[in-house]
Amino acid sequence: MEEKLITVTSPLLPSLEEFVPMLRDIWDRKWLTNNGHYHRELERALCEYLKVPYVSLFTNGTLPLMCALQALRVTGEVITTPYSFVATTHALWWNGIKPVFVDIDPETCNLDPDKIEAAITPRTTAIMPVHVYGKPCDTARIQAVADKYGLKVIYDAAHAFGVEVDGKSILEAGDMSTLSFHATKVYNTVEGGALVCHDERTKQRIDYLKNFGFAGETTVIAPGINGKMDEVRSAYGLLNLRQVDAAIAARRRVAVRYREALRGVPGLRVMEDMPGVRHNYSYFPVFVDAAAYGMTRDELYFRMKEHGVLGRRYFYPLITDFSTYRGLESARPENLPVATRIADSVICLPMYHDLTDGDVDRVLELIIQKR
Repeated sequence: MEEKLITVTSPLLPSLEEFVPMLRDIWDRKWLTNNGHYHRELERALCEYLKVPYVSLFTNGTLPLMCALQALRVTGEVITTPYSFVATTHALWWNGIKPVFVDIDPETCNLDPDKIEAAITPRTTAIMPVHVYGKPCDTARIQAVADKYGLKVIYDAAHAFGVEVDGKSILEAGDMSTLSFHATKVYNTVEGGALVCHDERTKQRIDYLKNFGFAGETTVIAPGINGKMDEVRSAYGLLNLRQVDAAIAARRRVAVRYREALRGVPGLRVMEDMPGVRHNYSYFPVFVDAAAYGMTRDELYFRMKEHGVLGRRYFYPLITDFSTYRGLESARPENLPVATRIADSVICLPMYHDLTDGDVDRVLELIIQKR
């Protein structure tokens, strides 16, 4: 009998029995979008859950990045990481902003605070770090650099839903933070995202920008876009919010099993939990030293795939390897030695809430018993 395919991720889905009555209510209201009942309810619920003052919902996780740059009037150059999903840098490109890439910290895979200052030029207006794998950036040191040079800080927190440091939401750092609610994330609305800000005036400006710039029936105050989340996905999101804590707890159990089994395997490095951090276990990256492990990362990746276990080389290639960005001076591999090494060694193992013990055993057996 052929073994089931173990995918790298699996979506958190709400109960259909609970979802259908909400759909009937949406049908009865006949209000499908444009700041409807469930949209407003989800914004309120997320503010409470995430411990933040203002949340603006979007139809995906890329548009909040684009609107954050617009809302803060960022121009010129922005310092960012090469080790992320391409949407991080694409948002800059779409706003006519030049990305300046800085190397990453080898332990956290986040933007290295020690490398930021040397990359600042008279055209630099902001820093856009990413909380990679949901691991918090060194926000205090990044803010210190930003304050010294008068720069804005926008955090791409696509991986960091619910992450806290010493009981405080990581989303409070910087001028704004953005979230992704894509189906692959810890918390999803099928597709969706959000922008987190700190004051009511900024929230109002963001809401204008995501609705074509309308500030009234006949008043347009800015060249906005259409980024609003609809009622169906808002209702779906409300239901998923009820079960996300249980999903995170289940993911933690998987992470603990992986970590305990792989920590002592020669040639493999796993990430440990950070002190004082409430993690969401969005990913489980493993870093392969081919010489010590006896197999390259790619050999392991394809071996797993052959046996019905899908890992993901995340993030590989680096953003700076793509044709759009390859020609930039800051994108040269010699300027990014740590990111280059990490990208060539990383594989993310299957990680989701309904992985069974048997699934985890299969994954571990393939990694530990290589031959």
